[in-house]
Amino acid sequence: MRSLNLARYALSACAAAAIVSGCGGSQPLAGPGMMPQQARSAPHTVPEWKARGQARSACPEVVGKPTCFALIKTKGASPACIGSSCGWAPLDLQTRYKLPIAKGAGQIVAIVDAGDNPSAASDLSTYRTQFGLGTAVFSKYNQEGQQGNYPTYTGWSVEIDLDIEMVSATCPKCTIFLVEANSSDNADLEAAEAEAVTLGAHIVSNSWGCYGSISCVGQSYFDTPGVAYLAATGDAGLNQMGAPAALASVAAIGGTQLAKNGSQYSETIWSGAGGGCVTGIAKPKWQHDNVCSARAAADGSAEAGCSPGVSEFDSFDGGWFGVCGTSAASPIVAGAFGLAGNATKQNGGRTFWLRKHRKHLYDVCSSQCLFSTYSYGGGWGSPNGLGAL
Repeated sequence: MRSLNLARYALSACAAAAIVSGCGGSQPLAGPGMMPQQARSAPHTVPEWKARGQARSACPEVVGKPTCFALIKTKGASPACIGSSCGWAPLDLQTRYKLPIAKGAGQIVAIVDAGDNPSAASDLSTYRTQFGLGTAVFSKYNQEGQQGNYPTYTGWSVEIDLDIEMVSATCPKCTIFLVEANSSDNADLEAAEAEAVTLGAHIVSNSWGCYGSISCVGQSYFDTPGVAYLAATGDAGLNQMGAPAALASVAAIGGTQLAKNGSQYSETIWSGAGGGCVTGIAKPKWQHDNVCSARAAADGSAEAGCSPGVSEFDSFDGGWFGVCGTSAASPIVAGAFGLAGNATKQNGGRTFWLRKHRKHLYDVCSSQCLFSTYSYGGGWGSPNGLGAL
């Protein structure tokens, strides 16, 4: 992981902070005409959401194994919140990202998670009814492709509901396949990933990963021609990137904090969003920057912040509550890909890096990035309509 040495430049307070902690969970790439600066390792710091007690991890974390990235908010929402009082609602996401939600019929978005959520179908129905999204086209499978013989509970139920609800929020007409791995072991998640493709998925969203490891899951399971793979970059800030988001064949989705003033929405890079210069992963031919010699991530981003997070319904874990983390961002963008309907043309995160697509992405950097609209935590930005997808 590399960061810029910006000693030669006059820095704002935010820019100075970027050298130490990424200033909002990101680090800038050099802009046009800049010479590469000497790289140095940036220290890893405790994410703001954890330091301030804003949220807690929804899934158990085992060193060396994949974990989900969903965060349950611990502050800001009433204990008895319902629907939009818990966090951002589908209409907020649809409006901000200018999503034509009448599209998407026939597009299959698969979610791969570990273990069973026995109430996934009924929870999704409650969520969609609350927000007027209509009846879901939804199927649940085990990692062998069976609609039954589901795995045991692994603690990922919050993640599962978050994923299927966020796809519903941004692409209500998309077909959603939930493929449940037997466990959070890499071999089981790989089997579920492969099964999602066998079942016919056009898009596969993964809101989990291995912090700091680029080899915990195999590249071949995330590199099927004609299938668009997305993965969350994690919630540990910079220097913690791992597979599958680190893989060049995957669109790495970072995080923003959505805000609203009156009827106007805005976004800034979320401080917890993962990203970085991924040592050990060759730089894709479609990435053109003069700072990172390896694969740079994130590619794009969407709402992930905790102030507020998004609204979720999960009867298995207590009903309505607020959730945050890049776990929300990946399925949000996956739904947008479903609306665009051209998943077969995707090549990892390449579409976000095309210069002609910049006008179709919100610049989430504001004053947080120097010399460019790119940041490790937010990529090239969040969808402004479907033009960049």
